[in-house]
Amino acid sequence: MPGLLYIEKFGSSALTPDLVRRLEAATGKPAHHFLKRGIFFSHRELDRILTLVEQGKSFYLYTGRGPSSDAMHLGHLVPFLMTKWLQDVFDVPLVIQLTDDEKFLWKDLTLDQCHQMAYDNAKDIIAIGFDVNKTFIFSDLDYMAQCSEFYRNVLRVHKHVTYNQMRAIFGFDGSSNTGRIMFPPVQAVPAFSSSFPSIFGTREDVPCLIPCAIDQDPYFRMTRDVAPRLGLQKPSLLHSIFFPALQGAMSKMSASDPNSSIFLTDTQAQIKKKINKYAFSGGRDTVEEHRSLGADVEVDVSCMYLRFFEDDDQKYEETIDKYSRGELLTGEVKAHLIDVLQKLVLDHQERRKLVTDADRELFMTPRPLNFRPDALKSKQDKSTVNAS
Repeated sequence: MPGLLYIEKFGSSALTPDLVRRLEAATGKPAHHFLKRGIFFSHRELDRILTLVEQGKSFYLYTGRGPSSDAMHLGHLVPFLMTKWLQDVFDVPLVIQLTDDEKFLWKDLTLDQCHQMAYDNAKDIIAIGFDVNKTFIFSDLDYMAQCSEFYRNVLRVHKHVTYNQMRAIFGFDGSSNTGRIMFPPVQAVPAFSSSFPSIFGTREDVPCLIPCAIDQDPYFRMTRDVAPRLGLQKPSLLHSIFFPALQGAMSKMSASDPNSSIFLTDTQAQIKKKINKYAFSGGRDTVEEHRSLGADVEVDVSCMYLRFFEDDDQKYEETIDKYSRGELLTGEVKAHLIDVLQKLVLDHQERRKLVTDADRELFMTPRPLNFRPDALKSKQDKSTVNAS
């Protein structure tokens, strides 16, 4: 299983059914299908966050986005959908980092281009439905100039991480520009509550949970390693699998290849064409063979995408079962997926139209959020809270 390979490679812990049930008990809500279907499959100390919740204490969420094109694709959407659900069920504040500085250092783009892409992506993110009273979205290019505490934390991390450590974790070599070498601490410090004095005041002890794709884990292994040396909290992590390209499971969607991706700006016709033309099929060569053997649902991209975006468990399970037994043909499964994705993208586009520059400016203004350290106490038995 790819999930097991990732866990072995990165040394994280499996997200077990018992832990998912514990999360359900802590929130009083059914688990998101991303959790039940193994899309988020790995973690680092999620159990510590749940213990805090069970004790009536709070935490905050942190996720991010590296702007790389004018539009986000479905793969970019996954961690934000998970984060939105976590914000809703735990009722906690959220910070979202837009790493326009990182993109400038890695891509052949101007600073102004990277900055504008971050602003455009911010509107896509706002359209997902985050609570403006609990969400702060920031561009690194903006926030580094607005908040000295953020930059102070960056410097503190720099001082405790050597070049040899950076090279071992991120593969830097003699040809790497110095900006790339200095960037990882910039992605690390949003995991420390003291980087956001407008939200947390002078508190340095507010725990952080980071939902992210598994390939972001190296940044936060470094963060977790350095945090105790700074007297700060280690962040907890929740990892997702890679979102595959239309061409198959061994590839990853790319914003630079329009035919590998479904973009949030795609038309209904473009979505239909891309799925029908490019989505790798696990169906057999002939109808007779397919009816006899069934589809290979493990390699079929339509099945993979339904795993992510068909939120009705019964519909999803019936489709996979019938397709694997040959009762459904590839065209029928693709038609189902097209319906799901067309609705998902159209709904997002309609919400995106309603997001104004004023909305974006409000989300991106450093300000107090509705952070209450004891926000969850009312849900807990008093004696449990006192015992903590």
